[in-house]
Amino acid sequence: MINFTVGPVQSSEAVRGIGAEQVPYFRTSEFSDVMLDNEQLIKKFAKASDDSKVVFLTSSGSGAMETAIMNTLTPNDKALVVNGGSFGQRFAELLSLHNIPYTEIKLSHGKALTADHLAPYENQGFTTFLVNKHETSTGVHYDMDLISRFCKRNKLFLIVDCISSFLADPFDMKNLGADVMITGSQKALACPPGISIMVLSPESIKRVNQTKCVCQYFDLQIALKNMERGQTPWTPAVGIIRQINARLKEIDANGGVEGEIERIGGLATYFRKNIQNLPFEIVSESLSNAVTPLHPTTASAYDIFLKLKDEYGIWVCPNGGDMKDSIFRVGHIGALTIDDYNKLIAAFLDLKEKKFI
Repeated sequence: MINFTVGPVQSSEAVRGIGAEQVPYFRTSEFSDVMLDNEQLIKKFAKASDDSKVVFLTSSGSGAMETAIMNTLTPNDKALVVNGGSFGQRFAELLSLHNIPYTEIKLSHGKALTADHLAPYENQGFTTFLVNKHETSTGVHYDMDLISRFCKRNKLFLIVDCISSFLADPFDMKNLGADVMITGSQKALACPPGISIMVLSPESIKRVNQTKCVCQYFDLQIALKNMERGQTPWTPAVGIIRQINARLKEIDANGGVEGEIERIGGLATYFRKNIQNLPFEIVSESLSNAVTPLHPTTASAYDIFLKLKDEYGIWVCPNGGDMKDSIFRVGHIGALTIDDYNKLIAAFLDLKEKKFI
């Protein structure tokens, strides 16, 4: 199978090799060194300030989204959240669950965020802004410079879900003034799912220390204290932590974050150029390098997903809910090559020849 989904994705040989090894004991100086090395490389690639801190949670990215809310926000906050798809909706549901007052900026599927969307919320007493930098469900990549300027003008605490865009699209945490950056092991990091990563600014750490988290497992005060010595409070996904280390070093040795963004962007451009004569419409007004969202004009999106999986040995990424039959997505993250895309394009051409699409 060739995997063009947006997570889990294909991994390099080095990452897969570690997955085949016995999992070592982790309360050791050697494992602490790996954790601290990971912290420095994550900060480097996120362009975070030197005094930022990183924590590694054994959870999916959604666990880190909830952790950010539980540890930095209280009912005294007034949050503004961009909701343009499934993951913006998740942020809204988490805010509601934890009794954080919030207002949604609702966007239709595929629509970009503009200054006109933000204008009504200037100087309205908001304290916090939450956004999924790349709304993966619809393939919309939001304008972080626009958001950053808005947050700086209004002095807003900024929480950014970069789960599917980290390493695929530029992100400068320090210059943007972001306070929390969230990502996960299974996207462009191209490791197995199971670890989420949070980068915390000094302002974020201050909030953590002033907030009582009612969940011990996701208490960032405990996590930060343990991370001082390169450890976690609970048993982590040890093998994945080691795989992340290998992957970060792999990226660092091949041009760093800029090199990885260029590689992923090149795959995205190649694919989009070579499907122009196929019966697909790209449905996002603002694309990420990470994924291409496609609306097939002659067939069901879900039927195409099933046909590719069952007859061609190819996974693309289906959608659920009201987008199930209208949109599927092709990812550009993970250990993919031009040859892999040629096989996918050949499969599409074969389906067109057979009048399936």
